[in-house]
Amino acid sequence: MDKKLSELEPGDTGVVVKIVGSSSTRRRIMDMGVVRGTKVVLIRRAPLGDPVELEIRDYNLSLRKREADNIYVELEDSI
Repeated sequence: MDKKLSELEPGDTGVVVKIVGSSSTRRRIMDMGVVRGTKVVLIRRAPLGDPVELEIRDYNLSLRKREADNIYVELEDSI
């Protein structure tokens, strides 16, 4: 089952399966290295839930919640 990246809990690991939104939003996200098939780990969430910090491709990336809402992942447990 696919979940939005913004719905993951700290420590959850998944693989990117889909990126939605306008073409400029998708391009911006993909330019940061978030592409289909990439493994991501949610490291932490800010106290008010925005932004979220991810580990992806050996670096940490912070995304706004509205950006993370555009990324769907399949949890590692269900792969």
